[in-house]
Amino acid sequence: MTKHIPTDKKDTRSGFGAALSELGKSNTEVVALCADLTGSLKMDAFAKDHPERFYQCGIAEANMISVAAGLATGGKIPFTGTFANFSTGRVYDQIRQSVAYSGKNVKICASHAGLTLGEDGATHQILEDIGMMRMLPGMTVINPCDYNQTKAATIAIAKHDGPVYLRFGRPSVPNFTPADQDFQIGKALMLSPGSDVTIFATGHLVWKALEACELLEKEGISAEIINIHTIKPLDEAAVLASLKKTGCAVTAEEHMKYGGLGSAIAEVLATNHPYPLEMVAVNDSFGESGTPDQLMTKYGLDTKDIVAAAKRSFSRKINPSS
Repeated sequence: MTKHIPTDKKDTRSGFGAALSELGKSNTEVVALCADLTGSLKMDAFAKDHPERFYQCGIAEANMISVAAGLATGGKIPFTGTFANFSTGRVYDQIRQSVAYSGKNVKICASHAGLTLGEDGATHQILEDIGMMRMLPGMTVINPCDYNQTKAATIAIAKHDGPVYLRFGRPSVPNFTPADQDFQIGKALMLSPGSDVTIFATGHLVWKALEACELLEKEGISAEIINIHTIKPLDEAAVLASLKKTGCAVTAEEHMKYGGLGSAIAEVLATNHPYPLEMVAVNDSFGESGTPDQLMTKYGLDTKDIVAAAKRSFSRKINPSS
């Protein structure tokens, strides 16, 4: 496999903050709104450098989305920032009615997504957000894997005309994608070629998929690793091209198995070719308080879980009747 060596560990929310700061200097139409979480969203630099373009909306997320829609109507490019739970679940009506319905150019930027929020517990660990956002007509859904990719994605969505949901997290994770990458919305990235099974991964699970690839290689199974950073629009051509080669697949995501990456891939297979598919995701459950590592292990989102799923999928390809 192609070796991917992290240069360091960084939290993906800091990639968002760094990019927002750069955008503030390079694009005067970019404005930022936050719901009383400026430090947590790493929006401090933008707020300090461009106070006239920063709007502290307080703990009033629904109002923040409505204000962003108004700013977009006036030709601005608003980036909203709060936790993923509050960015979607708390304000779904406002997103649907004021942003998605009219195709407003609002960038909904959501930190602290998934189980890796950790000790804050189930009430904050939203696992349904990708499903909620990808069901909205015209909404682009992006879930980058590390600091560099989050930074690149943030810069890219400023150039995209239309509503975007950008999802990232709190924990420090391996930073292994190129700092100078050309982020293309809707374009999957092959990280390691393989011939026996394809692992489609997104977000924090991309690095774990690469770890699983090495373990599978030791057992004689060649895994192809594809980074699906854009879940909508999904790169269906890349999905089908890989599966034509490997014949079976695994999806890996820090999200509920319903409505997320696994569902999106399953939809493609159901309408094109029924390749065996296994999903590594949270199985119809809320989270709980614990360290990120403890929770990822308990809820089956670890490297060993991807390895086991790959073996199951590969077995189904070899023995279709099993």
